[in-house]
Amino acid sequence: MFISVVIPTYNRKPILEKCLKALEKQQLNDDIISNYEIVLVDDGSTDGTLEWLQENKKNFPHVCAFSQDHLGPAAARNLGVTKAKGDIIIFIDSDLVVTETFLQCHANALVKGEKKLGSDRLFTYGAVINTCNFDHPTSEPYKITDFSAAYFATGNVAIARKWLEKAGLFDTGFQLYGWEDLELGVRLKELGLTLIKCPEAMGYHWHPPFNLSQIPNLIDKEIQRGRMGVLFYEKHPNFEVRLMIQMTLLHRILWGVLSLGGMLNERTLAPLLQWLINQGKPQLALEIARIFLNWYNVKGVYAAYQEKK
Repeated sequence: MFISVVIPTYNRKPILEKCLKALEKQQLNDDIISNYEIVLVDDGSTDGTLEWLQENKKNFPHVCAFSQDHLGPAAARNLGVTKAKGDIIIFIDSDLVVTETFLQCHANALVKGEKKLGSDRLFTYGAVINTCNFDHPTSEPYKITDFSAAYFATGNVAIARKWLEKAGLFDTGFQLYGWEDLELGVRLKELGLTLIKCPEAMGYHWHPPFNLSQIPNLIDKEIQRGRMGVLFYEKHPNFEVRLMIQMTLLHRILWGVLSLGGMLNERTLAPLLQWLINQGKPQLALEIARIFLNWYNVKGVYAAYQEKK
């Protein structure tokens, strides 16, 4: 098989360098993988990503770089797929650092899964481990908060390109934050594709340690995710999607109660969050912040739904 790793990126040059270096160090079994390429799509970065890549292209022989205006990850991934040469597409994000056996683990799981199912209607989903360790991201252990029940998420997934083309690629109407990959997943599920978990294909998702200055951006993302959730529901108006986007009475009650009707918010919780950060526990602070972040998301999805009616 020939593998194309499709990566959209936007202003992530420091961690992108680690991402690409890790992909250049892959240990491959030639009996399964004939070759691979890294299809990088720059989504209108302003941090000099393309210039840096051009200056260092000799260090990244597998990279084929393309660019577009800032149209969002859905359009960037679609461009990547159309430019890719491989029969297998692996999607990762540009802030993901993988192990040296990453590609081989996905390939092995695809071959094994096809033999087990007697069908090629499948895709593999690797492990995504969140880390704040920029210097040594792959040293982070797996945590319970790293668990994902998503059916199709582009942080670490391998799939035959023919199924992407048959499903219709990503809907570029999802121009704000969230849901474009899970919406494609609904269409792939309708085609009868089976999810094969592949925890051996490990990717370490780096993000800077949580601090209070990030909160406005995180709130904005939750509001955007609410708006895109309504678009998701318009395309697939069923209860399963309502659960996914948190547009149910249960979610309104749950996050309303946990946030005390919004009384526990970015202002009232700020002293506690800062104290935890000072104690060296930024991840715990972020998990507590999710109380009001989820409340913003629930309010956002209902507000967007009312606008549509």
